[in-house]
Amino acid sequence: MKHIRSHFEIHTRFRNGIFLLSIILLLTILGYYFYPEPKVSESSFIELTEFQNQIDSLKEVAKNSKTKYRVSTFNPNFISDHKGYVLGLSAKELDRLHEYRNKGKWINSVSDFKKVTQVSDSLLKIISPLFRFPVWIKNNKTSKSYFKKKYPSKSYAEKKDLNSVTSEELQKNINVPDFIAERIIRYRNKIGGFVSDIQLQDISGLYDHQRNMILSLFTVKTPKTVKRMNINTISVKDLMDVPYFDFETALDIKDFIESNGDISDFTELKKIEGFSLEKIDRIKLYLTLN
Repeated sequence: MKHIRSHFEIHTRFRNGIFLLSIILLLTILGYYFYPEPKVSESSFIELTEFQNQIDSLKEVAKNSKTKYRVSTFNPNFISDHKGYVLGLSAKELDRLHEYRNKGKWINSVSDFKKVTQVSDSLLKIISPLFRFPVWIKNNKTSKSYFKKKYPSKSYAEKKDLNSVTSEELQKNINVPDFIAERIIRYRNKIGGFVSDIQLQDISGLYDHQRNMILSLFTVKTPKTVKRMNINTISVKDLMDVPYFDFETALDIKDFIESNGDISDFTELKKIEGFSLEKIDRIKLYLTLN
């Protein structure tokens, strides 16, 4: 009769392996429960605390550095749009300042800044301590003697031609800064030569006393030949040949004349929005009314 084997019968080798595995698991569990936990010494805890305090201190310094700004002084003659926005100036106040500076004029005091920009007294009180003017402006005695200094004025025959003077001559004889001297020569070349001495007023950054010094030794002896044209009949293209007009300005002038009729006085041009009469004396060198 055949013996029926149980499905749960295990070979001897497997029984030994299972027994060994059971022992290992038992030892592992006992070790987990009875093995002493590592203790943190008091000195290690103190070191960790000090390290954390250092980290917190550095974070605080970084936070404060983001909110504290170094306030520096500045020359109010060179306030950019961004700088004006930060200071609290309005767009109109900035425009007044830039228009004033574009005329080659300078702000030499807090009262000048107030007069030009028309800024409020409350804002001026806040920002004026930051103004930094050149030393020669602060020193009244130096500035007075500087402006009162006289330079020899030569007769017309003794003067040299402003249309042929070189940058080196201006620097040597007048002591004009090199970049201003180069600016004069570039502008003269751009317009094809000066028509009149008054066109030196078009040089940006040229002080009045510097211009007077130049004109004491130089004058326009060979003026550029200009055929003055009637502003009421001139074309837009010809208007653009005038150094003081761009395409937009030329169009505005022609539109104004077409809408209002011929102009009889150059001052009527001020009725055109954005048109400045500051250069009207130079404009007359190129245009007529009839």
